[in-house]
Amino acid sequence: MITALKALRKNRFKTALIFISMSVSIAAIFLISAISGGVVSMYSAMLKTDGDIIVTQRGIADTFFSDINRSWSAPIMKMDGVKEVSALILGAAPVDPLPIVGVYGVNKGRFKSYSLVSGSYPKAGEVLLGSKIDQSLKHPETITLSKKEFHVSGVFKSKIGFEDGGVVMNLTDAGEVFHKSASIFLVSLGNLEKSDALIRQINGLDSDLEAKTTDSFIDSYNQFKIIQTSSDVIGAMAFLMGILGIVSMMSMVVNDRKAEFGIMRSLGLSSGVIITRLLSETLIIALAAFAVAWGVSEGVLELIKHADKFQGYINGEITVALLCKVFIVSVVMALVGTLLPAVYASRIDPMSLIQKGSA
Repeated sequence: MITALKALRKNRFKTALIFISMSVSIAAIFLISAISGGVVSMYSAMLKTDGDIIVTQRGIADTFFSDINRSWSAPIMKMDGVKEVSALILGAAPVDPLPIVGVYGVNKGRFKSYSLVSGSYPKAGEVLLGSKIDQSLKHPETITLSKKEFHVSGVFKSKIGFEDGGVVMNLTDAGEVFHKSASIFLVSLGNLEKSDALIRQINGLDSDLEAKTTDSFIDSYNQFKIIQTSSDVIGAMAFLMGILGIVSMMSMVVNDRKAEFGIMRSLGLSSGVIITRLLSETLIIALAAFAVAWGVSEGVLELIKHADKFQGYINGEITVALLCKVFIVSVVMALVGTLLPAVYASRIDPMSLIQKGSA
């Protein structure tokens, strides 16, 4: 360990370059994974608030495109085991000067899900603003949606970024704005063991309805799959760029230290010792880069969380699982990136190394 630290101090410039390259790559993986996971987590939390079963229009690609007749909520409510049915309209619209804002049309029973900071819950022609969008719009008294002006009845606070940066309104008003009856039903059950039977009953009401448990819906939701796939692809690119950077820099390090490795070989040290030494040096850099990237990523995520321009829609959290995953990725990146130059150095003829190193 001491020998490895001395070698790193001796080659400070190249050590710094490897450290910076690894830190940037690891931070990129942290941020991409945390933000994509945060988006999925926020939307999932919003759906799970009042729903054990989610009912949508069959075959739709996104809940924003779903349109189901809210009259179906009455027969669903009468089914044995159903505790509550909430109809929601999910939409998005510009609210000057913001280019896009999430809009949620809800029935009166769901208002309890929004914790009031000031004012009251909206009546007809009124809206409730999340605290983030209220700050962004400088506490407006009215807003315009789809060329119609709505009075702001109050402000609410939510831990879910999508809601805290959105607009809540009555289901009827939202139906007029987005020209639909309801996007989804959130069905709350008194007994979760009856969920499979209830799903069959709901699906049997109409061929246009599709019911799933909340967990099943989240697992199969296409948008979540797209987000996760995109995150994995970009993360893999950051991983590969990190490996290429390490290979490039370690190749230069090996070239500069050929004489040192030649002497080690001539003294009878095996190729494995040289490889192990180089791997240990890079592993030290990787651990330091991981710690710095973790700290930087936490700082960036905190800035994003409180940035008004993102309206709370972009959020992320570095969980224990993500921390472990990125730690393993960091170690693998360091070892894989160093292995090829190390093997190359360990296999060159010792006399050739000494001669070239002293030339």
